[in-house]
Amino acid sequence: MRTRRTVMAVAATVSLIAAGTSAAGAAPATTGPTTEYTVLLEEPGNRDFAIDAVEAAGGEVVRSNDAVGLLTVKAPANGFAEKVSASSAIVGAARTKPIGHAPAAKAEKVKRDNVEKENKTEKPNKAPAQSGSTAGMDPLDGDLWGLNLVRSNIARAKQAGDKRVYVGVLDTGVDGSHPDIAPNFNNELSRNFTVDIPNDSDGGLFDGPCEFRGCVDPANWDDGGHGTHVAGTIGAAANGFGISGVAPGVSLVNIRGGQDAGSFFLQPVVDAITYGADIGLDVINMSFYVDPWYMNCANDPTASAEEQLEQRTIIATVQRALNYAHRKGVTLIGAGGNNHEDLGKPRQDTVSPNYPPGHNRTRPVDNATCLNLPTEGNHVISVSSLGPSTNKADYSNYGVEQTAVSAPGGYFRDYFGTPWYRTNENMILSTYPRNVALAEGNIDEAGNITDIGLGAGVKKAVQGDKVGYYQYLQGTSMAAPHAAGVAALIVSQYGKKDKKNAGLTLDPDKVEKVLYKTATQRACPNPRTVSYVNVGRTPEFDATCEGDAKFNGFYGHGIVDAYGAVTRGGQFL
Repeated sequence: MRTRRTVMAVAATVSLIAAGTSAAGAAPATTGPTTEYTVLLEEPGNRDFAIDAVEAAGGEVVRSNDAVGLLTVKAPANGFAEKVSASSAIVGAARTKPIGHAPAAKAEKVKRDNVEKENKTEKPNKAPAQSGSTAGMDPLDGDLWGLNLVRSNIARAKQAGDKRVYVGVLDTGVDGSHPDIAPNFNNELSRNFTVDIPNDSDGGLFDGPCEFRGCVDPANWDDGGHGTHVAGTIGAAANGFGISGVAPGVSLVNIRGGQDAGSFFLQPVVDAITYGADIGLDVINMSFYVDPWYMNCANDPTASAEEQLEQRTIIATVQRALNYAHRKGVTLIGAGGNNHEDLGKPRQDTVSPNYPPGHNRTRPVDNATCLNLPTEGNHVISVSSLGPSTNKADYSNYGVEQTAVSAPGGYFRDYFGTPWYRTNENMILSTYPRNVALAEGNIDEAGNITDIGLGAGVKKAVQGDKVGYYQYLQGTSMAAPHAAGVAALIVSQYGKKDKKNAGLTLDPDKVEKVLYKTATQRACPNPRTVSYVNVGRTPEFDATCEGDAKFNGFYGHGIVDAYGAVTRGGQFL
């Protein structure tokens, strides 16, 4: 088994430091414009006492998440977090977003990294009971090398996924109208937990103007494209059109926690996780980290008192939500991250805080008390990213401390020295919302692919009145849904009828065991240190693989294997 740092030690540090901070000095005055905060209660918290503390600090409770003891509060921008955190009923407070900026011109989308589109710069719905289905292949599946690498193409002859298995996509949204998503999309259960943020707290463009009244997008809408791409890899239908996913027979549920701009803030993420647990989701895919901190540190020497409280609150809150989902039977899959570092030996954090944009600074990272969340949270299966050659992608995080399994995520610069080098086809093709393709200039108003789109490898499928678009992306965001799809197939094959609803269920620890035991083992490369200088990267990208063929920092327990999981997994249960 892998050696993994747990959040328990970090949580202990959080409690000690928070207590010291809240006790020091006189309570600050609360002043400034109204701001929204997430306030975490002690567990088990005295809710009434906590509400009294919020009001005494000048705040107003507007809603609560009782599953994890979370309050959403409106309060003055200055002094509230420190004042309310002095209460013994409260762990801490984290600022979420400012309130009241007017819409402006459409913002440029915030990019979390520069790898996912590298080519562009060069209660479950009571479905009828059924056994696991089989499926064939779709017309564009020949472009999905990742589907073949995880052997979904042959697994589906035995198990293509059961409609009673529900996979939550916690992302920027899912285009439920896409012809490859619609057959498997559960609109009734899908929810959007975000509110568009037209401008950031500095007045700059963020999400841009609200497309819908009330600034809340419908639950079948995606203005970012990221979530729809993830959903397609997990469970695009095998319907004779476009592409199919790793588990083309399962049900997809949008539990949106990401902004149009691509940011994922604490409150929507936690609300999405706990909602997904309450409605009986079997798997939740999490291809993101919780903003505004790439690394949340319990003892950040560069942080203000409020920033310290914010990071500690995020650590405690996210872990409480993950624990809740795990207890409710959810298998949690997380993207390992695209910062090309060993998560057990992290470098300095140079990208945080990333909201509002432009406020990042260089921070030392203490591995003992700093966490990239949710992927470093307890109960999360962290996935590293591979290219079509099965080499670790240059951008992918790695390391024996966190990497559980590996999966196809795309590697644009794979196959150096061959005609395949720096080609779109080295990345992952999946579903693309028409509205995003149009906004990004990859199609025109008539729906034709533009020259820009052709260069990016955008594809179009047409069948009668059905039209679907597809784009290439790369990242651990694309690797995680391959693992989530295999996890969904495991539940489909071995799950039992859930007594609480009409779905299937399988203990997440059992899903994890089958996923690990049936993965295709890969030894470290020889030599163990891989340099990416020849593909144009700096020496900072050099990566050393530790471990053996059974478990190592590049591949974890191995490459997820759909066929192995559905044919051999039963022996491990």
